[in-house]
Amino acid sequence: MKYNTQQKKMALPEYGRSVQNMVDYAITIKDPAERQRCANTIVSIMGNMFPHLRDIPDFKYKLWDHLAIMSDFKLDIEYPYGLVDPSTFTVKPGKIEYNSKEIAYKHYGRALEHLINKACEMPDDDKKQQLVALICNHMKKSYITWNKDSVDDAKIATDLENLSGGRLHMDDEIKKVMAERLALYYRPKNNMPNNRNNGQKKRFY
Repeated sequence: MKYNTQQKKMALPEYGRSVQNMVDYAITIKDPAERQRCANTIVSIMGNMFPHLRDIPDFKYKLWDHLAIMSDFKLDIEYPYGLVDPSTFTVKPGKIEYNSKEIAYKHYGRALEHLINKACEMPDDDKKQQLVALICNHMKKSYITWNKDSVDDAKIATDLENLSGGRLHMDDEIKKVMAERLALYYRPKNNMPNNRNNGQKKRFY
């Protein structure tokens, strides 16, 4: 008995040893027409193994690419979508450059800094007020989440000025908009059906 560990390593083990043996056999076929028919049959079998992926637009394209990979690009046939370039599997991806800039207040996060910079670029209108109020409310929520303590408006106002370089201020008008946004968020949903008033008795278990 021959164990899988003693056999050739499979390029795409998700298709199994049987499909890999079919591909290896197809490489040895001398007649081009017969070799092409064998390849078409193998691709059909591979597709039937993953029927839930048939609706993907490039599913057939990938099957033929996988066939080429499993044959180590030695299967001499007519590929309907062209032969994939083997070099694409040897070139290493480029290095991802990470943002090394220090976050001024880690409990607020970097996304909030981007929002503040965006608000600084906006003209002084109602949209800017709404955004600054949203930023301040988010800062209060983040502060309480990470510090587990109450926070007053003076602390948020100071942090906002520091993060914006003195370009944004939490004045009385912004506080008013903040309160309006919170009231709108926590407003009772009067349109929600009240299940306790529909005439049905509450069951106890």
